[in-house]
Amino acid sequence: METKIRPKVLFFDVNETLLDLAKMKKKVGDALGGNEDLLPLWFTTMLQYSLVVSASGRYEPFGHIGAAALQMVAANNNIIISEEEARKIILSGLRGLPAHPEVKDALTQLKQAGYKLVALTNSSKEGVTKQFESAGLNSYFDERLSIETVAKFKPFTDTYNWAANELDVKPEECMIIAAHGWDVAGALWAGWRAAFISRPGQQTFPLAPKTEIEVSNLKKAADILVSYK
Repeated sequence: METKIRPKVLFFDVNETLLDLAKMKKKVGDALGGNEDLLPLWFTTMLQYSLVVSASGRYEPFGHIGAAALQMVAANNNIIISEEEARKIILSGLRGLPAHPEVKDALTQLKQAGYKLVALTNSSKEGVTKQFESAGLNSYFDERLSIETVAKFKPFTDTYNWAANELDVKPEECMIIAAHGWDVAGALWAGWRAAFISRPGQQTFPLAPKTEIEVSNLKKAADILVSYK
């Protein structure tokens, strides 16, 4: 069996990859008349409009886009939510998420194995700071990168190039670890390596290059990565 070469930097997506969105599902469901099944529609609408914003050469904080998406999904279900109330729901929800149960053990294992761990998130700088404080993840990471600095959301190639430059590494020396097919696809097309964490309801994009790691949780990914030389 071929021994894989270690990536120099592991870049982690945050929402859903590291943090459990179950509490968010309850908050969004409550805002939408008790319909928690609308969470995936809200999340994909938020992602869609983050790309619309970036493709138009503009920037709005991810939480504000999430609030606008909530207003849109609500309106389609004959529910009116003000901008102020929507932002309160989304920002309080995103900033109080716990880590998935296996995450801290996996991160500890990777740190002990000598990996450099960096968060790479569409959330704002303030948002990811509060998320990591709430979830107790700060001590595991060497750096936290928010796309707020480059003002262009993942999965734009420019954003992955910027992140690699920030760590002074080549694209092929980077690995994204994410639970979203769009994030993995974007990183692969930017010349990065990738590990896909197949959280429930998540799939890789069939038209993207194949990931070298595809497992159901972060601990299984860590077990594979520590075997790399």
